Amino acid sequence: MPVQNADIAAVLEEIADLLEIQDANPFRIRAYRNAARSVGEYGRSFASMTEAGEEIPHLPGIGADLAAKIREIAVTGKCQLLDELRRQLPPAITELLHLPGLGPKRVSALWHALDVQTLEQLHRAALDGRIRELPGFGDKTEAKILQAVEARMGTERRFRLAVAGQYAEALTAYLRKSAAAARRVEIAGSFRRMRETVGDLDVLVTAGRGSDVMERLKAYEDVAEVLSIGPTRASVVLRNGLQVDVRLVEEASYGSALCYFTGSKAHNIHIRRLAQERGLKINEYGVFRDSKRIAGETEESVYRTVGLPFIAPELREDRGEIEAARAGALPKLVELSDLQGDLHVHTVATDGRGTLREMADAARAAGLKYIAITEHSRRLAMAKGLDAARLLRQCDEIDELNGELKGITLLKGIEVDILDDGKLDLPDSALAKLDVVIGAVHSAFDLSRTRQTERILRAMDNRYFGILAHPTGRLIDRRAPYDVDMTRIIRHAKARGCALEVNAHPERLDLLDTQCRAANEAGVLIAINSDAHSTLDFANLRFGVGQARRGWIEAKDVLNARPLAQLTRFLAKLRA
Repeated sequence: MPVQNADIAAVLEEIADLLEIQDANPFRIRAYRNAARSVGEYGRSFASMTEAGEEIPHLPGIGADLAAKIREIAVTGKCQLLDELRRQLPPAITELLHLPGLGPKRVSALWHALDVQTLEQLHRAALDGRIRELPGFGDKTEAKILQAVEARMGTERRFRLAVAGQYAEALTAYLRKSAAAARRVEIAGSFRRMRETVGDLDVLVTAGRGSDVMERLKAYEDVAEVLSIGPTRASVVLRNGLQVDVRLVEEASYGSALCYFTGSKAHNIHIRRLAQERGLKINEYGVFRDSKRIAGETEESVYRTVGLPFIAPELREDRGEIEAARAGALPKLVELSDLQGDLHVHTVATDGRGTLREMADAARAAGLKYIAITEHSRRLAMAKGLDAARLLRQCDEIDELNGELKGITLLKGIEVDILDDGKLDLPDSALAKLDVVIGAVHSAFDLSRTRQTERILRAMDNRYFGILAHPTGRLIDRRAPYDVDMTRIIRHAKARGCALEVNAHPERLDLLDTQCRAANEAGVLIAINSDAHSTLDFANLRFGVGQARRGWIEAKDVLNARPLAQLTRFLAKLRA
């Protein structure tokens, strides 16, 4: 696909934006902005000139370095500097630049002061009134930002992944019972990519001739409204307000349709661009050379036509996965079956709803080999948190029960509160007797960014500290993350050898996917934990695995994917 001058200008403009977010030299930023304007307004095609062997013309403000970058973009459609800058910044932060009234300086301020990296985080910060407190913003600016974010996000109601999953599983089971049997029923869209919230459900169905899938959909008891229905596609709204779009597709087009409707939009655009460079056309019906369909029955066949291996749905956000696939560097993503244990489990001793034995039996039934019993500490009085004496009594109970259990081992642990000054809620003499210590913030969420960060860093310096639980403290759609410098937290975890938790509770999914990836790139281990409070909660581990997969996490990067002997050696070395 030919590179247009507008494409080159857009790359140069994005470089300038990212440099400004980084607070780079103003003269360098201005040079890229001027170059973008000059290139965008130039009358001849730079791509055509380079293809013809012509030199880049001398334009005002464009020296040898910028001319070389223009040539690089004209020839390849990419720029190494832009790729490098993108790697240095949170992957989703450039989305904020598309909002009216949010230039790079304001995006930089929001990121550094409030750790705002995504539209969702910006929305929550505006709702909470935190933006108005920043220098140079104020009430009116905050109101305009809120209006812009809501316009961007639309009025679409979003559902937590686990909630949408309940409706998705029930609906697909129902459709599979079609009298003219549906061969395959697959949920695509953001649900398949394991996004933390879902706006609607895209359902793909393949079935034999005379299928009554659409009639069965219309008769589904949970359908509140039929928006449209036809022989191959239908849209309905369920009673809870969740919209469902169902499409009947041919077997020959199934892979292409699954790629297309899984998304993301940015990923699909990038794939279609690769296809165009090869003289191909990709849409939901297949991969075509002229009018001949050459692929599309499977997703693998679609990716193969553009020279790529299969890319897991969770990675399809156009955040470097296509480049990694081309380089043969895609991660081998962690699977639920990789998890050997769960290091964050509660019982009736505090605010859980299962006994030690009941939680052990449920964990074993879920395929786990070990779990850490990590009750709340005394500071969390509303959860009947343990003091040192009650903790030691529970340790004795665990030792006694381990002598009776088969196929599962209980580890002695605590979810100890991180106090406002960074001290831990229990003395070292009690923590020393445990296998696992996870620290958590449960109070003083409104501390300044500096104080909150220093509080957690000090806690991590305790020799017995092993894992930081739910590191940002957020509750999806209920509580914003506390203001903390996650980059410093990740660096300190690496220096100390601590792990960071991906809390699999559907209301948490904390760390964010982008933070998972940043931790992984820094060499920090992840612990995918259920935070189980009942015997049913081990099922939530799949959502934590999905979040970790979105963050490019492999099994080798997961602390509790290790066998028990390796885990205990790691924990012992950490406190040595």
